[in-house]
Amino acid sequence: MEDALLVQECLNGKPRAQKALFDKFAPKMLAVCARYMKDHAETEDVFQIGMVKVFNKLSDFKAEGPLEGWIRRIMVNSCLDQLRKNQRFVTDRNIDDVSYRIEVKEEISSQLMAEDLIALIQKMPTGYRVVFNLFAIEGYSHQEIAEQLNISESTSKSQYLRARAYLRQRIEER
Repeated sequence: MEDALLVQECLNGKPRAQKALFDKFAPKMLAVCARYMKDHAETEDVFQIGMVKVFNKLSDFKAEGPLEGWIRRIMVNSCLDQLRKNQRFVTDRNIDDVSYRIEVKEEISSQLMAEDLIALIQKMPTGYRVVFNLFAIEGYSHQEIAEQLNISESTSKSQYLRARAYLRQRIEER
C-alpha cells in the first residue's frame, strides 16, 4: 500500500491500515532505537513510546518528504527524550580537553556484520553513542547536534572522535 493511502486509512481509524503501517516500519525503527539505547528492554520501551507518538501525530504528517523519514525523526527524538530523562548524557567538554587517545588507522582487516556493529555501538558510553548516531548515521551537523543536546559544538566533535576511536579499538581487538 502506498504511504499516502496508508496514512489516510490510519487517520480514518482502519485497524488493518494501522497494523500495516506498524508492520512496514517497525523493524527499521526498532533498529534505530537499538542504536541509541543501552539494552533491549530500553530499546523496546522507547520504540513503543515512539510508535504511540507516530500514531498520535499522524495528522501532522504533511507528505512533504518520505513517511519513513518523518517516523525516523520521531523515533530519534523519542530516544533523545528518554536519554535526557535518564540524565545520562555527557557534560560539556572542550575538544582540547580530550584525553582519550585517538589513532588514525583507516585499514580494518575484519568484516563486521550489521548485528556486530550494532552491538558495539550499544556498548559505547551514552555520549559517544548518541553523537555517533546523530552525526554518522542520521546525518546531523555538529551544530545541529549541539543545539539538539544543549551542548557545545566542540563537545559534539570530541564525542564523535572518541566514538570513532572507541569503535576502531573494539574492532581491532576482534
